[in-house]
Amino acid sequence: MSALPPRSVTVVLGTRPELVKLTELIRLLGPAAHVVHTGQHYDEELSGRFLAEFGIPEPTCLTGVGGQPRAVQISAALAQLDAVLRNGPARAVVVQGDTNAALAGALAANARALPLVHVEAGLRSHDRNMPEEHNRVLIDRLADVLCAATPENRANLLAEGVPADRIDVTGNTVVEAVHRQLPAEQDRLAHLARLGLIPDGYLLATVHRPENTDDPAALRAVLGELAALAAEVPVVLPLHPRTRARAEAAGLSALLAPLRVTRPLGYRDFLALARHAALLVSDSGGVQEEVTVLGRPLVVVRNSTERPEAMADFATLVAPGPELGRAARERLALGAAGRARLAALPSPFGDGLASQRIADLLAGLVTARTAPYAAAA
Repeated sequence: MSALPPRSVTVVLGTRPELVKLTELIRLLGPAAHVVHTGQHYDEELSGRFLAEFGIPEPTCLTGVGGQPRAVQISAALAQLDAVLRNGPARAVVVQGDTNAALAGALAANARALPLVHVEAGLRSHDRNMPEEHNRVLIDRLADVLCAATPENRANLLAEGVPADRIDVTGNTVVEAVHRQLPAEQDRLAHLARLGLIPDGYLLATVHRPENTDDPAALRAVLGELAALAAEVPVVLPLHPRTRARAEAAGLSALLAPLRVTRPLGYRDFLALARHAALLVSDSGGVQEEVTVLGRPLVVVRNSTERPEAMADFATLVAPGPELGRAARERLALGAAGRARLAALPSPFGDGLASQRIADLLAGLVTARTAPYAAAA
């Protein structure tokens, strides 16, 4: 990637999952990458630690975005991104996934007539109640190069009329992220020992999506089922600050008492716990992918999912409530044999070379352009 001009690829991100999934691509791009952090999820405790942990070069940070309503996040980021692209040497823009930051980056690239590369294109939940579904559909319509993680994602795009020559099946960059960031076994076991945990002897849970946290009844159902499971197996819950605030506001703090509540974890520490958990329970999209690399079972607590590939073997989709407990106990009952079966399966999200494929696509895209397009009127 050294042949690419410095800062010729603007990589727009704003959340921790984007940091996870774009780190290897940014490393491969080297000086050609100009990272812009919109601040959608920015605080020193979480995003600041992730930037340091992954070795991301100092980003250009936008202001006034985090903590705002969706429309304000997108508009505030868009105005500042337009200034960054207007004044910089960008020849292409990269966004990942379906965040407000990604949509703002896509709109800014389109406004400046810069080619847009969408990493993780073609995911569809077909659930219009999800803001992310609207974001990802819009980004895919704007993108010039659509990097689909799976053949199923490519099929979604073709069904929507996206020309085949704009789509490349690259795999998902999460595969190499997990391989690169997973601590060595000795370090993982030491981390477990510090927490008083034994391999395959605990459940790891994460809860952060608005559909589970903003509805007190849903949050009560999720935490109640986790508390009941904690009577049978230790339940570790790295607690997102937003989830803690919602639980306290809803008077649900007593349901946290049976759980082993920790502060939010760095990515390496989270992977260490996930690798040896008997079961994970989560509403995260990224965790649905990560368990397929780690070979661990998962119960997904959501109304819908855009990652059906994980559901075939690794995960079970349930709504908040008694289904959560039933599905968790069914997965736990499969024991060591069930976990061994999963560990032997390849991840449906690729072979760990997605970032290299995307970097190669960017190299061809940028070198084909002797100068940026003229800005659109």
